[in-house]
Amino acid sequence: MDKDSVVNAYKRYASVYDIIFGWVFHPGRMRSVEQMKCQSGDTVLEVGAGTGLSLPLYPSDVMIIGIDLSPHMLNKAKILSERDGLKNVAFAVADAQQLCFPDNSFDKVVAMYVASVVPDPQVFVAEIKRVCKPHGDIFFVNHFSHQNSWVRRFEQFLTLFAKVIGFRTDLSLEEFITHNNLIVKEVTPINLFGYWSMIHAIND
Repeated sequence: MDKDSVVNAYKRYASVYDIIFGWVFHPGRMRSVEQMKCQSGDTVLEVGAGTGLSLPLYPSDVMIIGIDLSPHMLNKAKILSERDGLKNVAFAVADAQQLCFPDNSFDKVVAMYVASVVPDPQVFVAEIKRVCKPHGDIFFVNHFSHQNSWVRRFEQFLTLFAKVIGFRTDLSLEEFITHNNLIVKEVTPINLFGYWSMIHAIND
């Protein structure tokens, strides 16, 4: 994956993303926001905010910064937030691997369905850790390679088309955790058939 491929893929998805992926990913969005247990006055960074489907789920007294590499997806999020009258949301087109925020800026950081999209997951996680406050909550929601060997082989085959479909399908959960030195509090299966996972980590 490279940045141009990601931008091009999600330019194609922008107009149909909510229809194709909205219902499939919605349980994961709801579960993540619930598990974040946001407190009044918290500042949350949502990396890969996409079309903004999770934004109405947050409490109104929490400030949310939504970033995405795709301006086309983020334009959809802006329209949604204006339609729903969300006053606690701000947006920026930004690269998850080079965040434009100072160290220790956010109480919580969440990245839903992003880890398999970024070109370098380790740089991506390092940046999230940098901008999250010490001992803050970090959440990743993502598909990771399946334990079943036949399913995993099919996922590896699909990775050949990653630049076209806009994401990889062979990201290992165990390697993602160990290579990024995540302090994991909980890993929860979510969405249809538990095919995705939510990682709740504590920033070091």
